Amino acid sequence: MRFLMLMIPKGYETAAPDLMPTAKEVEAMTKYNKSLKDAGVLISLEGLTPPSMGSRVRFTSGKPRVIRGPFSGLSESLGGYWMIRVKSREEATEWALKCPAGDGDIIEIRQIQEAEDFPPDVRAAEKGFIEEMERERKM
Repeated sequence: MRFLMLMIPKGYETAAPDLMPTAKEVEAMTKYNKSLKDAGVLISLEGLTPPSMGSRVRFTSGKPRVIRGPFSGLSESLGGYWMIRVKSREEATEWALKCPAGDGDIIEIRQIQEAEDFPPDVRAAEKGFIEEMERERKM
């Protein structure tokens, strides 16, 4: 099973565009990331720039509208993710518990839906695209 562990840092929703982690924070997180890699569960990971550097496309009445950050009214914002392959949600949770996150940070754990999770009519509607992507990813 694949899971995303989504890092939601406390206060990231209002972070300045030039916010950078400290060397001490990077060192601790690198040690954690290496433990995921050494255990053979890490598929990928990435950090994200603050929301003030981003944009959103909002769809209203079928029309898209671009909104540039910073975004008003956010109470939480995604700061990065790890994609891991483990046997269960419980195992993913155990890995999240080991993260050197800061006080007030949140890690949300979400399972990736695999092609075989969908009923036949849904799989037919996507015409093999999911399986094609999975084959390419394994190459």
